[in-house]
Amino acid sequence: MTKKSVVTEAQEIQLAIELIKLGARLQLLESETSLSRERLLKLYKELKGVSPPKGMLPFSTDWFITWQPNIHSSLFIGIYRYLCEHAQISGIQAIIKAYKLYLEQAELDGNGEPVLSLTRAWTLVRFFDSNMLETTACSECEGHFVVHRLDLHHNYTCGLCHMPSRAGKTKKAKSEAAALAA
Repeated sequence: MTKKSVVTEAQEIQLAIELIKLGARLQLLESETSLSRERLLKLYKELKGVSPPKGMLPFSTDWFITWQPNIHSSLFIGIYRYLCEHAQISGIQAIIKAYKLYLEQAELDGNGEPVLSLTRAWTLVRFFDSNMLETTACSECEGHFVVHRLDLHHNYTCGLCHMPSRAGKTKKAKSEAAALAA
C-alpha cells in the first residue's frame, strides 16, 4: 500500500479549486490533477453549485483560426510563451498565470464571458505542443498570430489589419449603436 502525502493532496485540491474557479472542464481537471473523478465531481459541485458540463472538449484547430478567436488565442499564446521564457514557469501554472493576464486584457463577449475559455486556452497549448499550430508574423503590423503549421504563410495578413466585412456586426453591437444614435 502506498502512502499518499497529505501536503501533496492538499496542493492538488488547491490546484483543482483554482482551475474550477477559472472555468475548467472536468476533463482538464482529470488531466492536470491526480484526484479521483468522484473527488473532482464533489469539489466542482461544492464550488459551482451545479454538476460540471458534459460533452467533449474542443478538438479542432479550426476554431483558433477564425477571426475573433484568432485574435484572443494569439494574445493568450503570446502571454503564455513570454511567461515560459522569462518567468521560469511551465505547465499548468504557466497556463493559469497566462490566462489570468489574458482575462485582464480581453474584452468579454456579448454574454459577459471571455472569448477564450480556460479549457480552450489549455487545448491551444496542447495544439502548440503537438506542432499542429504555430504563430507567424503579420506582414503589415508584425504582430504574431496563430496559424495552422502546415499552411503557407508568405505575406500573411492578420484579422486586425484585414478585418472580415462582417466583423463586429453582432446583435449587441447593433443595439449599442442604436442606443448611441437615440
